[in-house]
Amino acid sequence: NAWPALQQSFLDGWILRFARGFTKRSNSIVPLYPSLQPLAEKIRYCENLYAREQLQTVFRLTSIAADSPSVEAALAERGYRLEETSLVLSKPLIAEPLQGALKMLPLEDWLSVYCELTGMPEPARSLHGLILKSIAGECGFGALLLDEQPVACGLAVVEQELVGLFDIFTHPEARNAGHGADIVNGLLAWAASQGATRAYLQMVEDNVPATALYNSLGFSEIYRYWYRIGV
Repeated sequence: NAWPALQQSFLDGWILRFARGFTKRSNSIVPLYPSLQPLAEKIRYCENLYAREQLQTVFRLTSIAADSPSVEAALAERGYRLEETSLVLSKPLIAEPLQGALKMLPLEDWLSVYCELTGMPEPARSLHGLILKSIAGECGFGALLLDEQPVACGLAVVEQELVGLFDIFTHPEARNAGHGADIVNGLLAWAASQGATRAYLQMVEDNVPATALYNSLGFSEIYRYWYRIGV
């Protein structure tokens, strides 16, 4: 819910997500519940749907879904390659004052900051904006400014007692100065003011700087996921 696709379809315990190719997470098949239909037929059906959209068939498998081992084996047999194991981290929130250096921005202003910091091209910006506008939860778009210039940014999405952190980014020239911790702590303070009591985020397993940052902030792993990508 916190990072929606532009379109999605439900298929016998699986969610099929489509977003014109912007991010694997929004263009992948996520098995959630045990299936009843023949597995090989379901995979072929999905391959046809994604081919029609001119997209690779991508499965997002998790360490907690009951069907993951059987789906994994079937995809490996069909030649799907394994890619990008990620960790989902979580921690309880303690209400703290919002830090003064963090500015909460309107969506379009924040999107401009994000594109400036990351160098995101215009076609991707448009798709990114469509996804952000479709988020149903309460969104906090934060940017960290030094001398009125943005050096880091991030997005917090509150849904009931949970807050998810996304698009956390620090400009390469401003790294190793504590800005990552500042943006995360600022967003968490904002989320706590909105009623959130637990935070979560996702990071690629081999991202050493992110691992050090989130460990230092008290996050711990609750599950992991990875992608299987069709040939």
